[in-house]
Amino acid sequence: MNEQGDRRFWSVVPAGGSGTRLWPLSRAGRPKYLLPIAGERSLLQQTWDRLLPLSSPDRILVVAGAAHAAAIARQLPDLPEENILIEPQPRGTGPAIGLAAGIIASRDPAAIMGSFAADHVVTDTRAFTQAVETAIAAASQGWLVTIGIQPSRPETGYGYIERTDEVLELGAAVPGVAYRAAGFREKPSYEAAVEFIRSGRYDWNASMFIWSVETFATEMRRYLPVHANRIARIVSAWNEPERDETLAREWNAMKPVTIDEGLMERSDRLAVVPAEMGWSDVGDWHGLGALISDREDGNAFRGNVLAHATRDTLVWSTSGRLVALVGVGDLAVIDTPDALLVVNRHRAQEVRSIVDKLAGGMDDLI
Repeated sequence: MNEQGDRRFWSVVPAGGSGTRLWPLSRAGRPKYLLPIAGERSLLQQTWDRLLPLSSPDRILVVAGAAHAAAIARQLPDLPEENILIEPQPRGTGPAIGLAAGIIASRDPAAIMGSFAADHVVTDTRAFTQAVETAIAAASQGWLVTIGIQPSRPETGYGYIERTDEVLELGAAVPGVAYRAAGFREKPSYEAAVEFIRSGRYDWNASMFIWSVETFATEMRRYLPVHANRIARIVSAWNEPERDETLAREWNAMKPVTIDEGLMERSDRLAVVPAEMGWSDVGDWHGLGALISDREDGNAFRGNVLAHATRDTLVWSTSGRLVALVGVGDLAVIDTPDALLVVNRHRAQEVRSIVDKLAGGMDDLI
């Protein structure tokens, strides 16, 4: 599906960050979205694959830093060179998505666009496509739409979207249902997450956003006017000789902000499309172990591994060495040629603290 009424659909893939919670496999120079973590193709390539039924290659944009542009181009050979938007410095998803929206609007003022993270996993691509089609229908009515993942557990590491009982009228041909959203909720305590699940009114925020570029520009001017003005100056110079100078000056002057905090948590034009699509953000080693484990003992092994009396353990080895385990459980063991990580899977989120300590003087390991 490439059209919704007379509007064409564009896809944006913000490709920032380095996936510090998947260290030492993921590094600043090879972030997790460039790695084949959950299949033979990288997470970025998998994202590309599921967007192609919705957007042709000339209507897919990737926003990334200069250090990763060449690798992105190699992995996505059908992506037009001009559709890789280089951000001079990390400024969060607000400026990144805002720049892409401005470029799209300059090419197609009636466009509807969607933003999809480069490093997530979706196993049910049909459900994903149907959810996006539903979101496009809602976006054509002027809503800022997010696709909410129906939660399977009281997760404290995700944000939540609260649904109202108001169902949007989208037409019989639309494959799903969209609700007016009451708002975003920050990462909750475990007790609050249990209540969220029990109420049946909350979905996980998977950072999948769909809107018309016209509605988005209106809300940006309303809630992030300084960012909107700077982005407008960048876009106006995009095809001019002063492009690089304008981009550097305006971009570096912007304060970092996420699209969630800067816009979605403040707007009153929110809608949500609940979906079940086998989604995972592959956020840490615990989550990856759960995603790829297909054994009754809960183990997941990649590389040269021998184990005895071991359960619920992930081993990911790229060093070529034998990794042997006896009588352990709930571990993640990541063995690379230059670093070995052993972490309790239930504390996998804390791996970023190791990266923070390495930043004090061992930059070659991050």
